[in-house]
Amino acid sequence: MDLFSTSRGTGSVRILCQLAAEHGMVAADALRDTGIGADQLASADGEIAAQQEIQVVRNLVAGLGHVPGLGLEAGLRYHLSTYGIWGFALLTSPTYRAAAEIVERFLGLSFALVGFRLEEKDGHARMVLDDAETPPDIRQFALERDFAAWRNATLELQPRGLLPEAVYFSFPRPGYADRFAEICGVMPEFDAGENVIVIHRDRLDEPLPQANPATARMCLDQCRQLMSRRRHRDGIAGRVREQLFMMTGQLPSLERTAAALNVSTRTLRRQLQQEGTSFRVLASEVLESMAEGMLLTTDMKLEEIALRLGYSEPAAFIHAFRGWTGEAPGAYRDSRSGAAGVRRRLGYN
Repeated sequence: MDLFSTSRGTGSVRILCQLAAEHGMVAADALRDTGIGADQLASADGEIAAQQEIQVVRNLVAGLGHVPGLGLEAGLRYHLSTYGIWGFALLTSPTYRAAAEIVERFLGLSFALVGFRLEEKDGHARMVLDDAETPPDIRQFALERDFAAWRNATLELQPRGLLPEAVYFSFPRPGYADRFAEICGVMPEFDAGENVIVIHRDRLDEPLPQANPATARMCLDQCRQLMSRRRHRDGIAGRVREQLFMMTGQLPSLERTAAALNVSTRTLRRQLQQEGTSFRVLASEVLESMAEGMLLTTDMKLEEIALRLGYSEPAAFIHAFRGWTGEAPGAYRDSRSGAAGVRRRLGYN
Protein backbone atom coordinates (compact mmCIF):
# COMPACT_ATOMS: atom_id res chain seq x y z
CA MET A 1 0.00 0.00 0.00
CA ASP A 2 1.04 3.59 -0.58
CA LEU A 3 -0.67 4.75 2.59
CA PHE A 4 2.40 5.22 4.72
CA SER A 5 5.10 5.77 2.09
CA THR A 6 3.93 9.18 0.85
CA SER A 7 3.35 12.47 2.60
CA ARG A 8 -0.18 13.74 3.09
CA GLY A 9 -1.94 17.05 3.62
CA THR A 10 -2.82 18.45 7.03
CA GLY A 11 -6.59 18.61 6.43
CA SER A 12 -7.23 15.38 8.29
CA VAL A 13 -5.27 16.51 11.33
CA ARG A 14 -7.30 19.72 11.44
CA ILE A 15 -10.47 17.62 11.52
CA LEU A 16 -9.08 15.44 14.30
CA CYS A 17 -8.01 18.48 16.34
CA GLN A 18 -11.49 19.97 16.02
CA LEU A 19 -13.02 16.67 17.13
CA ALA A 20 -10.65 16.58 20.10
CA ALA A 21 -11.53 20.15 21.06
CA GLU A 22 -15.24 19.36 21.07
CA HIS A 23 -14.57 16.60 23.58
CA GLY A 24 -12.47 18.83 25.84
CA MET A 25 -9.01 17.88 24.58
CA VAL A 26 -6.82 20.84 23.70
CA ALA A 27 -4.92 20.77 20.41
CA ALA A 28 -1.57 20.79 22.20
CA ASP A 29 -2.43 17.36 23.64
CA ALA A 30 -3.81 16.12 20.33
CA LEU A 31 -0.55 17.14 18.63
CA ARG A 32 1.82 15.94 21.34
CA ASP A 33 4.98 14.28 19.99
CA THR A 34 3.99 14.88 16.36
CA GLY A 35 6.30 17.74 15.45
CA ILE A 36 3.37 19.51 13.77
CA GLY A 37 3.45 23.27 14.36
CA ALA A 38 0.59 25.75 14.26
CA ASP A 39 1.87 27.44 11.09
CA GLN A 40 2.16 24.09 9.33
CA LEU A 41 -1.28 22.99 10.47
CA ALA A 42 -2.93 26.23 9.39
CA SER A 43 -1.33 26.17 5.93
CA ALA A 44 -3.55 24.94 3.09
CA ASP A 45 -0.42 23.53 1.42
CA GLY A 46 1.08 21.96 4.54
CA GLU A 47 2.25 18.35 4.29
CA ILE A 48 3.17 15.84 6.96
CA ALA A 49 4.34 12.25 7.13
CA ALA A 50 1.73 9.55 7.65
CA GLN A 51 3.39 8.65 10.95
CA GLN A 52 2.64 12.14 12.23
CA GLU A 53 -1.09 11.69 11.62
CA ILE A 54 -0.88 8.25 13.19
CA GLN A 55 0.57 9.86 16.32
CA VAL A 56 -2.37 12.31 16.39
CA VAL A 57 -4.74 9.34 16.27
CA ARG A 58 -2.79 7.65 19.06
CA ASN A 59 -3.17 10.78 21.16
CA LEU A 60 -6.92 10.84 20.58
CA VAL A 61 -7.32 7.16 21.37
CA ALA A 62 -5.28 7.58 24.56
CA GLY A 63 -7.10 10.71 25.72
CA LEU A 64 -10.62 10.09 24.41
CA GLY A 65 -10.83 6.31 24.22
CA HIS A 66 -13.77 6.43 26.60
CA VAL A 67 -15.95 8.23 24.01
CA PRO A 68 -18.22 5.62 22.33
CA GLY A 69 -17.84 5.47 18.56
CA LEU A 70 -15.13 8.12 18.39
CA GLY A 71 -13.83 6.69 15.12
CA LEU A 72 -17.27 6.78 13.54
CA GLU A 73 -17.77 10.35 14.71
CA ALA A 74 -14.46 11.31 13.14
CA GLY A 75 -15.17 9.58 9.83
CA LEU A 76 -18.49 11.36 9.31
CA ARG A 77 -16.60 14.67 9.20
CA TYR A 78 -14.70 13.71 6.05
CA HIS A 79 -16.22 14.82 2.75
CA LEU A 80 -15.02 14.61 -0.83
CA SER A 81 -13.98 18.26 -0.63
CA THR A 82 -11.69 17.31 2.27
CA TYR A 83 -9.42 15.34 -0.07
CA GLY A 84 -8.72 18.04 -2.64
CA ILE A 85 -8.02 16.87 -6.18
CA TRP A 86 -8.42 13.19 -5.22
CA GLY A 87 -11.95 13.83 -3.97
CA PHE A 88 -12.79 15.82 -7.09
CA ALA A 89 -11.55 12.94 -9.25
CA LEU A 90 -14.00 10.64 -7.45
CA LEU A 91 -16.84 13.15 -7.77
CA THR A 92 -16.50 13.41 -11.56
CA SER A 93 -16.12 9.65 -12.15
CA PRO A 94 -18.64 8.02 -14.51
CA THR A 95 -19.48 5.06 -12.22
CA TYR A 96 -18.80 3.63 -8.78
CA ARG A 97 -16.51 1.10 -10.43
CA ALA A 98 -14.41 3.89 -11.94
CA ALA A 99 -14.35 5.68 -8.59
CA ALA A 100 -13.23 2.46 -6.86
CA GLU A 101 -10.34 2.16 -9.32
CA ILE A 102 -9.24 5.70 -8.45
CA VAL A 103 -9.49 4.90 -4.74
CA GLU A 104 -7.16 1.92 -5.11
CA ARG A 105 -4.77 3.54 -7.54
CA PHE A 106 -4.29 6.82 -5.70
CA LEU A 107 -5.19 5.90 -2.11
CA GLY A 108 -1.94 7.50 -1.00
CA LEU A 109 -3.50 10.89 -1.78
CA SER A 110 -6.27 10.31 0.75
CA PHE A 111 -6.06 10.30 4.54
CA ALA A 112 -6.90 6.60 4.82
CA LEU A 113 -5.21 4.51 7.48
CA VAL A 114 -6.53 1.22 6.09
CA GLY A 115 -6.36 -0.05 2.53
CA PHE A 116 -9.36 -0.35 0.20
CA ARG A 117 -9.51 -3.16 -2.35
CA LEU A 118 -12.47 -4.08 -4.60
CA GLU A 119 -13.12 -7.76 -5.29
CA GLU A 120 -15.93 -9.29 -7.38
CA LYS A 121 -17.34 -12.77 -6.90
CA ASP A 122 -20.65 -14.61 -7.32
CA GLY A 123 -22.64 -11.57 -8.35
CA HIS A 124 -21.39 -9.49 -5.45
CA ALA A 125 -18.71 -6.91 -4.98
CA ARG A 126 -16.62 -6.84 -1.83
CA MET A 127 -14.85 -3.73 -0.66
CA VAL A 128 -12.10 -5.12 1.55
CA LEU A 129 -10.75 -2.84 4.27
CA ASP A 130 -7.18 -4.07 4.60
CA ASP A 131 -5.74 -3.26 8.03
CA ALA A 132 -2.65 -5.46 7.75
CA GLU A 133 -0.29 -2.46 7.83
CA THR A 134 -2.34 -0.38 10.27
CA PRO A 135 -0.72 -0.18 13.73
CA PRO A 136 -2.68 -2.47 16.10
CA ASP A 137 -3.16 0.18 18.79
CA ILE A 138 -5.18 2.42 16.44
CA ARG A 139 -6.68 -0.29 14.22
CA GLN A 140 -10.30 -0.16 15.42
CA PHE A 141 -10.39 3.65 15.36
CA ALA A 142 -8.93 3.62 11.84
CA LEU A 143 -11.44 1.04 10.61
CA GLU A 144 -14.37 2.94 12.09
CA ARG A 145 -13.17 6.28 10.77
CA ASP A 146 -12.39 5.13 7.24
CA PHE A 147 -15.61 3.09 7.05
CA ALA A 148 -17.74 6.11 7.98
CA ALA A 149 -15.76 8.29 5.56
CA TRP A 150 -16.39 5.70 2.81
CA ARG A 151 -20.12 5.86 3.48
CA ASN A 152 -20.04 9.66 3.30
CA ALA A 153 -18.21 9.52 -0.02
CA THR A 154 -20.74 7.13 -1.59
CA LEU A 155 -23.59 9.44 -0.54
CA GLU A 156 -21.89 12.44 -2.10
CA LEU A 157 -21.28 10.55 -5.32
CA GLN A 158 -24.93 9.50 -5.51
CA PRO A 159 -27.74 10.78 -3.23
CA ARG A 160 -29.02 7.30 -2.36
CA GLY A 161 -25.51 6.08 -1.81
CA LEU A 162 -24.15 2.58 -2.16
CA LEU A 163 -26.13 0.62 0.44
CA PRO A 164 -24.25 -2.48 1.62
CA GLU A 165 -25.90 -5.89 1.64
CA ALA A 166 -23.66 -6.97 4.51
CA VAL A 167 -20.76 -5.62 6.55
CA TYR A 168 -18.14 -7.55 8.49
CA PHE A 169 -15.59 -6.33 11.02
CA SER A 170 -12.81 -8.28 12.70
CA PHE A 171 -13.06 -6.49 16.05
CA PRO A 172 -15.54 -7.46 18.83
CA ARG A 173 -19.07 -6.07 18.84
CA PRO A 174 -18.95 -2.68 20.61
CA GLY A 175 -21.68 -1.29 22.84
CA TYR A 176 -22.52 1.28 20.17
CA ALA A 177 -23.08 -1.26 17.37
CA ASP A 178 -26.39 0.41 16.46
CA ARG A 179 -24.42 3.43 15.25
CA PHE A 180 -22.97 1.33 12.44
CA ALA A 181 -26.45 0.28 11.32
CA GLU A 182 -27.58 3.91 11.34
CA ILE A 183 -24.69 4.83 9.06
CA CYS A 184 -24.89 2.02 6.51
CA GLY A 185 -28.39 0.55 6.84
CA VAL A 186 -27.39 -2.93 8.02
CA MET A 187 -26.08 -4.32 11.29
CA PRO A 188 -22.50 -5.52 10.80
CA GLU A 189 -21.29 -8.91 11.85
CA PHE A 190 -18.44 -8.52 14.33
CA ASP A 191 -15.59 -10.87 15.29
CA ALA A 192 -15.38 -11.78 11.60
CA GLY A 193 -12.25 -13.00 9.89
CA GLU A 194 -11.87 -9.84 7.81
CA ASN A 195 -13.24 -6.34 7.31
CA VAL A 196 -15.54 -6.30 4.29
CA ILE A 197 -18.39 -4.25 2.86
CA VAL A 198 -20.55 -6.38 0.55
CA ILE A 199 -22.54 -4.64 -2.20
CA HIS A 200 -24.44 -5.87 -5.26
CA ARG A 201 -22.16 -5.92 -8.27
CA ASP A 202 -24.76 -4.31 -10.58
CA ARG A 203 -24.55 -1.09 -8.57
CA LEU A 204 -20.94 -0.62 -9.61
CA ASP A 205 -21.82 0.35 -13.17
CA GLU A 206 -24.67 2.75 -12.44
CA PRO A 207 -23.95 6.20 -13.96
CA LEU A 208 -23.14 8.87 -11.41
CA PRO A 209 -24.97 12.20 -11.64
CA GLN A 210 -21.90 14.45 -11.52
CA ALA A 211 -19.82 12.53 -14.05
CA ASN A 212 -17.73 14.75 -16.29
CA PRO A 213 -15.26 12.96 -18.58
CA ALA A 214 -13.12 16.01 -19.40
CA THR A 215 -12.85 17.11 -15.78
CA ALA A 216 -12.23 13.54 -14.66
CA ARG A 217 -9.28 13.22 -17.07
CA MET A 218 -7.81 16.50 -15.83
CA CYS A 219 -8.19 15.36 -12.21
CA LEU A 220 -6.54 12.02 -12.92
CA ASP A 221 -3.60 13.78 -14.58
CA GLN A 222 -3.18 15.96 -11.51
CA CYS A 223 -3.46 12.94 -9.21
CA ARG A 224 -0.68 11.21 -11.15
CA GLN A 225 1.53 14.30 -10.95
CA LEU A 226 0.89 14.81 -7.25
CA MET A 227 1.54 11.16 -6.44
CA SER A 228 4.76 11.26 -8.45
CA ARG A 229 5.97 14.38 -6.63
CA ARG A 230 5.21 12.92 -3.22
CA ARG A 231 6.90 9.64 -3.99
CA HIS A 232 9.96 11.39 -5.37
CA ARG A 233 10.21 13.68 -2.37
CA ASP A 234 9.61 10.96 0.15
CA GLY A 235 11.38 7.79 -1.00
CA ILE A 236 13.99 6.62 1.48
CA ALA A 237 14.20 10.17 2.83
CA GLY A 238 10.52 9.98 3.76
CA ARG A 239 11.07 6.69 5.58
CA VAL A 240 14.00 8.20 7.45
CA ARG A 241 11.87 11.21 8.45
CA GLU A 242 9.15 8.90 9.79
CA GLN A 243 11.69 7.05 11.92
CA LEU A 244 13.17 10.28 13.20
CA PHE A 245 9.78 11.66 14.21
CA MET A 246 9.31 8.56 16.38
CA MET A 247 12.67 8.97 18.16
CA THR A 248 11.55 11.45 20.80
CA GLY A 249 13.72 11.57 23.90
CA GLN A 250 16.93 10.66 22.08
CA LEU A 251 19.12 12.43 19.58
CA PRO A 252 18.80 10.57 16.27
CA SER A 253 21.76 8.56 15.04
CA LEU A 254 22.48 7.14 11.61
CA GLU A 255 23.20 3.72 13.07
CA ARG A 256 19.94 3.47 15.00
CA THR A 257 17.91 4.70 12.04
CA ALA A 258 19.58 2.31 9.61
CA ALA A 259 18.88 -0.59 11.98
CA ALA A 260 15.21 0.42 12.20
CA LEU A 261 15.01 0.38 8.40
CA ASN A 262 16.90 -2.93 8.16
CA VAL A 263 19.71 -1.54 6.00
CA SER A 264 23.39 -0.93 6.62
CA THR A 265 24.61 2.57 7.42
CA ARG A 266 26.63 2.54 4.20
CA THR A 267 23.55 1.63 2.13
CA LEU A 268 21.44 4.29 3.85
CA ARG A 269 24.07 6.97 3.18
CA ARG A 270 24.24 5.97 -0.48
CA GLN A 271 20.45 5.90 -0.94
CA LEU A 272 20.04 9.32 0.65
CA GLN A 273 22.84 10.72 -1.49
CA GLN A 274 21.01 9.44 -4.59
CA GLU A 275 17.96 11.47 -3.48
CA GLY A 276 20.09 14.57 -3.03
CA THR A 277 20.10 14.70 0.75
CA SER A 278 21.90 13.28 3.78
CA PHE A 279 21.07 11.91 7.20
CA ARG A 280 22.48 15.00 8.88
CA VAL A 281 20.24 17.29 6.83
CA LEU A 282 17.12 15.20 7.51
CA ALA A 283 17.86 14.91 11.24
CA SER A 284 18.34 18.66 11.48
CA GLU A 285 15.08 19.32 9.61
CA VAL A 286 13.10 16.98 11.85
CA LEU A 287 14.58 18.33 15.08
CA GLU A 288 13.89 21.89 13.94
CA SER A 289 10.31 21.03 12.98
CA MET A 290 9.63 19.33 16.31
CA ALA A 291 11.25 22.16 18.26
CA GLU A 292 9.22 24.82 16.47
CA GLY A 293 6.05 22.79 16.99
CA MET A 294 6.65 22.48 20.72
CA LEU A 295 7.51 26.16 21.07
CA LEU A 296 4.41 27.33 19.21
CA THR A 297 1.83 24.81 20.40
CA THR A 298 2.75 24.14 24.02
CA ASP A 299 3.75 25.98 27.18
CA MET A 300 6.64 23.61 27.80
CA LYS A 301 9.76 25.14 29.30
CA LEU A 302 12.96 25.09 27.27
CA GLU A 303 14.39 22.49 29.61
CA GLU A 304 11.45 20.18 28.88
CA ILE A 305 11.70 20.69 25.11
CA ALA A 306 15.43 20.06 25.18
CA LEU A 307 14.89 16.83 27.10
CA ARG A 308 12.07 15.72 24.78
CA LEU A 309 14.36 16.21 21.77
CA GLY A 310 17.21 14.29 23.35
CA TYR A 311 19.52 17.13 24.43
CA SER A 312 21.26 16.58 27.76
CA GLU A 313 21.12 20.28 28.64
CA PRO A 314 19.19 23.37 27.48
CA ALA A 315 22.35 25.17 26.34
CA ALA A 316 22.98 22.57 23.64
CA PHE A 317 19.40 22.87 22.42
CA ILE A 318 19.55 26.67 22.38
CA HIS A 319 22.79 26.57 20.39
CA ALA A 320 21.26 24.17 17.86
CA PHE A 321 18.09 26.24 17.56
CA ARG A 322 20.08 29.41 16.87
CA GLY A 323 21.84 27.55 14.09
CA TRP A 324 18.50 26.57 12.51
CA THR A 325 16.63 29.85 12.77
CA GLY A 326 19.11 32.56 13.76
CA GLU A 327 17.04 33.20 16.91
CA ALA A 328 17.01 31.98 20.47
CA PRO A 329 14.06 29.67 21.24
CA GLY A 330 12.48 32.15 23.65
CA ALA A 331 12.69 35.01 21.17
CA TYR A 332 11.29 32.79 18.42
CA ARG A 333 8.29 31.90 20.59
CA ASP A 334 7.66 35.51 21.66
CA SER A 335 7.96 36.97 18.17
CA ARG A 336 5.40 34.70 16.53
CA SER A 337 2.33 36.73 17.42
CA GLY A 338 0.57 35.62 14.24
CA ALA A 339 1.17 31.99 15.11
CA ALA A 340 -0.12 32.70 18.61
CA GLY A 341 -3.38 33.93 17.08
CA VAL A 342 -3.64 30.72 15.07
CA ARG A 343 -3.02 28.74 18.25
CA ARG A 344 -5.86 30.53 20.03
CA ARG A 345 -8.28 29.86 17.18
CA LEU A 346 -7.32 26.20 17.13
CA GLY A 347 -7.59 25.87 20.89
CA TYR A 348 -3.93 25.62 21.88
CA ASN A 349 -4.21 28.22 24.65
